[in-house]
Amino acid sequence: MPLRVRIQSAFLATLAALVLALVSPLQGWGQVYAGRPKLIVIIVIDQFRGDYLNRDQAKFGERGFNLFMKRGAWFTNCYFDYANTKTAPGHATIGTGAYSDGHGIDANDWWDPSRSYDLPVTAVEDERYQLVDLPEGSLPANQPGAPDWAAKFVVGASPLNLRATTLGDELRLATQGRSRVFGVALKDRAAILPSGQAANAAYWIDSVSGQFTTSTYYMEHLPQWVRDFNASGRTAQAEHEANVDTTTTDFYNLVGETPAANSYELDFTKALIEKEKLGQDGVTDLVVVSLSANDILGHEFGPDSDFQEKMTLSLDRDLDGFVGWLDQTMGLDNVWLALTADHGVAPVPGEAAKLGVNAYAVDMRKLYETVNAKLNERYSRGEYVSYLMPDPTNPIQMNIYLDLPYVALDQRAFKKADVDEKTAEDTVAALLREAVDAQNANPPPQVRATLPPPVFHPSQQRVAPSPRVQYMYTRLQLQNGQLPPTQWGRLIGHSITDHGNWYVMMVLDAYQLAGSGQLAGTTHFSPWNYDRHVPLAFYGSPFKPGEYDESVEPVDLAVTFASLAGVNRPSAAVGRVLVEALKPKAPPASPPGQ
Repeated sequence: MPLRVRIQSAFLATLAALVLALVSPLQGWGQVYAGRPKLIVIIVIDQFRGDYLNRDQAKFGERGFNLFMKRGAWFTNCYFDYANTKTAPGHATIGTGAYSDGHGIDANDWWDPSRSYDLPVTAVEDERYQLVDLPEGSLPANQPGAPDWAAKFVVGASPLNLRATTLGDELRLATQGRSRVFGVALKDRAAILPSGQAANAAYWIDSVSGQFTTSTYYMEHLPQWVRDFNASGRTAQAEHEANVDTTTTDFYNLVGETPAANSYELDFTKALIEKEKLGQDGVTDLVVVSLSANDILGHEFGPDSDFQEKMTLSLDRDLDGFVGWLDQTMGLDNVWLALTADHGVAPVPGEAAKLGVNAYAVDMRKLYETVNAKLNERYSRGEYVSYLMPDPTNPIQMNIYLDLPYVALDQRAFKKADVDEKTAEDTVAALLREAVDAQNANPPPQVRATLPPPVFHPSQQRVAPSPRVQYMYTRLQLQNGQLPPTQWGRLIGHSITDHGNWYVMMVLDAYQLAGSGQLAGTTHFSPWNYDRHVPLAFYGSPFKPGEYDESVEPVDLAVTFASLAGVNRPSAAVGRVLVEALKPKAPPASPPGQ
C-alpha cells in the first residue's frame, strides 16, 4: 500500500475513533458509565438521632439496621456542622454535600419580601408550577378553606431555591441524562431537595388523601404506574394499619405519625424501582427515600417515649423487608445503600427538667406580642403597626408555627418610621433578650397531666428552670462575618444565606426551645449536639464492614458516592471521601505474557 494511502487510512481511522468518542460519551472511564452499581439507594430518616441505633441494637433483625451496623460501614460520630437543623436544610445538605451557605436552604420556610408579605414561602414553593393530578376534594395550602397544616404542601413546588447541584444531578450530567434519579417522601421538601434540580421526578403525598403526587416541574401528569398505585387500595390499607378512619381528611398527621406511613412509603419506592425499571439501563440510577413518620411522631412525644421505640423497631422490620426485596429483585451485590438522617431532636423539656436540666419551652406567641408592643411604644405615632412577621395580631398569620432561630422583621414598617436596618435589627435583638428574661418571672405551666410532676429529694431546693439566650446575631452581623473564631462561630457561619428579608437569629440555651410555654412536645432547630447528631452508614461492595469512631459529617455522603461512581462531586460540596471505610482497590491486571 502506498505511503500516502496508509497515512490517509490512519488519519481516517483516528478521525473515526475521535467521532465515536464524541458521540458515544457513555464509554468514559467513570464507573457510573458502566453501571457499577446498578442502583444507589439513600435512606434518610426524618428526625432520627444518632444514638437511637445504640439503644435498640439488641432488638434489631438481620437486614434492617443491622445490615449497616454489622455488615456495613457504620460511623457512630456523625454531626452536622451547622446550626440550621431542620428538615429542608438537612435534606439539601445530604444531597449536595454542602451547608446552607453553599446550597441556600436555611429553613423550612422564610419571609421573602420579593414574593409575599402575607405568608412565608416554603423551601420548595414555586408559583410557576402546579401540583399534578390532585384527588378531588383536596385543598392545597393556597386555596380558600385549606386547613392550617396544609401549609406544608403548596401548589407549585420545585428545587428553585436550591443553589447547588446534588449527587443525583452529577449522575445525570455525567451520563447525559441516562442515569435516572428519583426522590420519595411524605413531605415535598424531603422528596425534592436531596434528589436535586435534574431529577426525573420527586414524589410526595397529598396531605388530605395520602395519595402520591408531584409537580409540573417534573411532568404534566402522573405516570400510569403512580395512578395505579394510588387506585390500588394501598392508601386505605395504610389508614387501616394506623387505626384511622378511611374518610379522614388529614392523612399526613393521623397516618403519618404511625409506623404504617413508613411501610406505605417503602411500598411506593418498590413500585417506583420496578415500574421505572431502575438498574436495568447499563448506568447507575439513584433513589433517595425520606421516611417522614419519625419526625411527625417525634415532635409530639419526644425521643425517649415508648412510642419512639416502637416506631424504631417497626422501621427496622420494614427496612429488613425492603432490603430483602432489593436482594431478590436485582441482588445486593448490584446495590449501594446509605443510611442517615436530616437532624436530631431535643428531649421533651418537661422530662429533661425532672432530671435537673435547665430545660424550658419559651412561649413564642407571648414573645412576639411583647416585642411588638415595645416597638410600637418606640416608633409608632398613634396607630398600631406590626413590626414583626408574622403579625401577632393577625389571626391568619398567627396560625403559622412560631419557630426559631430566625425572627423576621417587616422592613416596610421600619422604613415608614424612618428606621434603618442596623438600628431596627439591633433594637429587636435587645428587646428579644428582655422578653426572654421576662419569662423568668412567669414560669411555664406544669407538664400535661399524662406526665408525672418533677420529683426531687426533700433536701433539694432547686429553682424552676429559666430561659436564657445563648447567641443573638443580626442579619448584618452575619452577612459581615462578625462571628467568633470558634467552633460555634463556624456552625453559625455555615448557616448563613440571604432571602432579602431583615431578621435576627436567636439561639436559646441548650435543652431550651420554641414552644407555647408548655413543657410537653419537642422540636429541633439549634447548633446543640443533640440536634446535630445523626447516623451515617453504608452498605455495598466498596465498603469495608466495621464500626468507625472518626468524626464525620453528613456532607461526606454525597462526596464519597461521587468519588466511587467516578463523577464530579456536587458543585458546592465541602465533604471528604471516607477512605477509612473503603476496601483497598484491586491491583490492575498484568498484560498478557508478563
